[in-house]
Amino acid sequence: MKKLVLAAAVAAFVAPGIAQAADYTFALVPKAMNNPFFDLARDGCYKAQEELADVTCEYIGPGEHTEMEQIQIVQDLISKGVDGIAVAPSNAPAMAKALRAAQEAGIAVMTWDSDLLPEDAGLRTTYVGTYNYDIGVNLAKLAMARHADGGTICLQTGGAAAANHNERLKGARDTLAGADTGTPPGATLAGEGGWTEISGCPLITNDDGNVAVNGMTDILAANPDLTVFLSTGAFTQWYDNAYRQAVEPYMGRLNDGSLTIVVADTLPMQMEQLAEGLANGNVGQRPFEMGYMSMYIMKDIVEGKQVDDPIYTGLDVCSNDNHDSCLAQ
Repeated sequence: MKKLVLAAAVAAFVAPGIAQAADYTFALVPKAMNNPFFDLARDGCYKAQEELADVTCEYIGPGEHTEMEQIQIVQDLISKGVDGIAVAPSNAPAMAKALRAAQEAGIAVMTWDSDLLPEDAGLRTTYVGTYNYDIGVNLAKLAMARHADGGTICLQTGGAAAANHNERLKGARDTLAGADTGTPPGATLAGEGGWTEISGCPLITNDDGNVAVNGMTDILAANPDLTVFLSTGAFTQWYDNAYRQAVEPYMGRLNDGSLTIVVADTLPMQMEQLAEGLANGNVGQRPFEMGYMSMYIMKDIVEGKQVDDPIYTGLDVCSNDNHDSCLAQ
């Protein structure tokens, strides 16, 4: 009997689109399904499904970063009556409104990667993922290690209403300023700690890789003496060829220390870029663990077990010096 159950679970992992008999259906909702970061969370979700005979992982989200489509998907999942929803909100305030219906329907809710705003935290049981403020802190420290006296900086971010990116911006600004810059995303730097944000930044990308690369290209061209370009998401680098074409003209400055590029996340193409000196630092999350743990945590929630809130999955801080050994094993 155990072998039959395991075989069914493995079949579900290999072909997740095929229905299987299961006691629970838990939805893992990313910000976008065309994002390689979230692909790793999907893989973690299916790995948990393979191990949990009574759980189906339904991985579903917008084809690309679209706030209203994500909300509609969550509303559809509520109407469908899934047992639980784990969502990475693109727009925290708007998602909170949608999740009130889940609460009324008795559907378990948790967040991952990006949380709701503090005032809406009661709408979910827990958050699993990165302590996003620390991503900004560590990106800023990487920049400060190369520019002890400060300089000019351009910050690039995801969605303007994404709580996780706003927390990262605040972490970076607080660290660079050496002081509290206010509520997320923090106040624009105007000389604090020796750092000044240039006109036209922060750049809003809505997690669009093309927008991210084009924005970086324009900023670097218009500001030949820029000290630091800091991005709070992998979108800047996940289109490898486009990123390489954008930064190759500045390789001399990256190597001599007059320009620094630091970016969140440590996807495979990002680590190759770092190793080749096409960037100077990456602060990585652990998306596979987020998707994997979400299924186990959701099962605990619906079975009435106590779960911690929040649950942090850790960070990897990588530089040109330690790129070959910085990732958690």
